[in-house]
Amino acid sequence: MSQSPPPSTPPATPPGDRIAKVLSRAGVASRREAERMIELGRVSVNGRKIDSPALNVTDADKIAVDGKPIKAPEPPRLWLYHKPSGLVTSNSDEKGRETIFDHLPEDLPRVMSVGRLDLNSEGLLLLTNDGALKRRMELPSTGWLRRYRVRVNGRPTDETFEPLRKGLVIDGERFQPMIVSLDRQQASNAWVTVGLREGKNREVRRAMMDLGLAVNRLIRVSYGPFQLGELKVGAVEEIRPKVLRDQLGLESPKTEKPSKTGKPRVTRRRR
Repeated sequence: MSQSPPPSTPPATPPGDRIAKVLSRAGVASRREAERMIELGRVSVNGRKIDSPALNVTDADKIAVDGKPIKAPEPPRLWLYHKPSGLVTSNSDEKGRETIFDHLPEDLPRVMSVGRLDLNSEGLLLLTNDGALKRRMELPSTGWLRRYRVRVNGRPTDETFEPLRKGLVIDGERFQPMIVSLDRQQASNAWVTVGLREGKNREVRRAMMDLGLAVNRLIRVSYGPFQLGELKVGAVEEIRPKVLRDQLGLESPKTEKPSKTGKPRVTRRRR
């Protein structure tokens, strides 16, 4: 009686992290941009150019971009930003419009936005230096509630918003139930508070339009535990490392210089 061969042992995962992740953590570029840089031959590891991002590296490897060694990665950081209306949430715009990155303080490190706010929306936008943190906070599975103050043209009643509470299907796309409260009527406009746990493109505006209501102002006031509060338009404020760790369950760094005041560092807007 022949014996079946023993099961093969799966290959061990190489130590370290993917090169694109390391470049992103070092503030060089997003993971996607880093992968493009690798394909263009701009990245070298231990003196040899690489052409594929399918490579794990460790702290012992020497990585350079365009011949210049990359900096050691910073720990994850998070900032609150009060986005004004009229700015695009992207690094560049094909129509030549101003972006949020044209107006951020000059002393801010390279940052990415957590999610987006469209051109005419304003309020709380989170910024981070860490691509993994960005993706984690954007995942629907994170379950963080995002709250908006919304001004609509019309005279809705509380019952008007019942379809939003039950969940809509617009152009074949399902919108999860929203938390909606009618706050007050102001002349021909009404103020509404909307809470949702998704982040689909123009979700609140499209949902209101489906009810026959036009949004003429939209302000995000919170993203999970992080609040806009009294942050002035255009201002940027960093979340304290301990608060960030507590809210996201991040590991404590081996060494951390405590703030002398115990208050979050505020980076002033560029004038």
